[in-house]
Amino acid sequence: MLKRLDKIRFRGQRRDDFLDLADSPNTSDTECTEEVMMKPRLSSRDSEELREVEGEQQSDPQAGPGSFSAALQDDSRTDLNEVKGHLEIALLEKHFLHEELRKFKEESNVDSLRQELEKERCRRIELEQKINDVLKSSLDDSPCLTPKAPPPPPPSGSGTDKQKDTLSNSFLKWLQDRFGVYVEDFRFQPEETTVETEEPLSAKRLTENMRRLKRGFKPVTNFKRNLTALSSWYSIYTSAIAFIVYMYAAWHGWAIPMFLFLAILRLSLNYLIARGWRIQWSIVPEVSEQVEPPKEDLTVSEKFQLVLDVAQKAQNLFGRMANILEKIKNLFMWVQPELTQKLYVGLWVAFVSSCLLPYKLVGFIIAVYAGIKFFIIDFILKSCPKLRQRFDTPYIIWTNLPTDLQLKERSSTTLNRRVTAAGGRGSLSAAAPTGVSRDEDGGRYYSTKRGAFHEVFNLPESERPLTTCENGWRCCLINRDKKTPTDYIRNGVLYVTENHLCFESSSSRSGSTKRNKVIKLLDIKEVQKYKVLSVLPGSGMGISIATPSTQKPMVFGAMMHRDEAFDAISTQHLKILSVSTATSPET
Repeated sequence: MLKRLDKIRFRGQRRDDFLDLADSPNTSDTECTEEVMMKPRLSSRDSEELREVEGEQQSDPQAGPGSFSAALQDDSRTDLNEVKGHLEIALLEKHFLHEELRKFKEESNVDSLRQELEKERCRRIELEQKINDVLKSSLDDSPCLTPKAPPPPPPSGSGTDKQKDTLSNSFLKWLQDRFGVYVEDFRFQPEETTVETEEPLSAKRLTENMRRLKRGFKPVTNFKRNLTALSSWYSIYTSAIAFIVYMYAAWHGWAIPMFLFLAILRLSLNYLIARGWRIQWSIVPEVSEQVEPPKEDLTVSEKFQLVLDVAQKAQNLFGRMANILEKIKNLFMWVQPELTQKLYVGLWVAFVSSCLLPYKLVGFIIAVYAGIKFFIIDFILKSCPKLRQRFDTPYIIWTNLPTDLQLKERSSTTLNRRVTAAGGRGSLSAAAPTGVSRDEDGGRYYSTKRGAFHEVFNLPESERPLTTCENGWRCCLINRDKKTPTDYIRNGVLYVTENHLCFESSSSRSGSTKRNKVIKLLDIKEVQKYKVLSVLPGSGMGISIATPSTQKPMVFGAMMHRDEAFDAISTQHLKILSVSTATSPET
């Protein structure tokens, strides 16, 4: 009997014989097992097996004892319940699978794809029929090999039409075979946008890119250096030969062919150099720089210093490029009208001369003037700076053109002067204070930087800050001879004059000058770059000054532009020492 039950449990019916949930009343998944009773449609064979099982169940209790029959009845009931549970689970699985299949069909658009496939099949069949018709017509037109009775002569008009059709088809086919590939190249297609992936920051990649940039700019810098050497007559024989050849070519109208020939010659030499020939064609000898081998493993301090160096170079490069672009913009925007006026007049003269004079004469004049300007006038003006500042018009225009940063500084200084002038007019009865000069044109008083500077440091009027440090360098003075914290370190601004090194303490701006420091450049024994804290990476941001009056060198630390300040102090110190040594033997 148990074997019968096992057969009924695991045999079951096909899932197609059960009632589909799509035909069932609208109920939720949770209500399906409780409210709606799903009854499977049993086949005749399964009903007979169930009847046999029930007959056996009825006969068994009569044959065996009561306890055994009751146990068998319980087992059969539990097995039937399990079968019902499996059937319900199967029906639910079928319902879920139907839903998933329906969603998948909606997403994949299988029906639309089938329809398109059928359309393509129909088109293919039509094309095959057309091709077969064309082939049959061509075979009918061709002469038969077997002798046949001569057909009746067709009308002359139909034969000529067929010949024209065949000729046109063959001509079109030849055109497609010959030029079809080129026509396909002119087919418009949407442009593909590719997004470049950005590389992460790496010290090794940074050094490699810097070296690549330097190598890429090397031919440009070499070309510029050679042109400068030609113009400045670095090699007298080379510059003289170049001047004679150029002027001869310009006089006969061969300037453009000469430049083209030089370009071809340069490419030919580059080809020979690429083949392994050792050829050096340079007016100025090239200086071979030692290339340091790249380090594989860099420490944290070396990486930090590398990033600082690259950032400084990038800052200076971007600053120079911004200055050039801003000067060009201000030249064309009439920021300085007296400078733009010269360019305006020159353009009008060039326009009128190009309209009146023949182009051959204009080219001759430009070529001759360019040669004289490059080889003679520039050499004279570079050798005599005063002449250049008075007569070199392009140089005057370029140097006097302001950048946006300079215009901003000018506007701020003008605003400050207006504020101080308004304050001076408020006290009409008071006289001009010390260190204040009078404007001769407007008759008003304003505070000058020279006067304020001399009052603070008690220096003679001939002393003034150098052009490189008009605004000074912010730093902190570390006097290691002092013990108290207020005297040990002081914040302020450092200035360099022709004979003195001046430090203005920020706490002395209220009026007291006791905390300021003035050092004579002749009294300085040694100037060195200094690293205040050895723990910090890099070469430091300080300068140590050794004098006879101090036991330990004074340190000016926390300077953002330490290298610039060090170069200015060292240069001025060496200049003062050379002047003093030159004047001491005479005295």
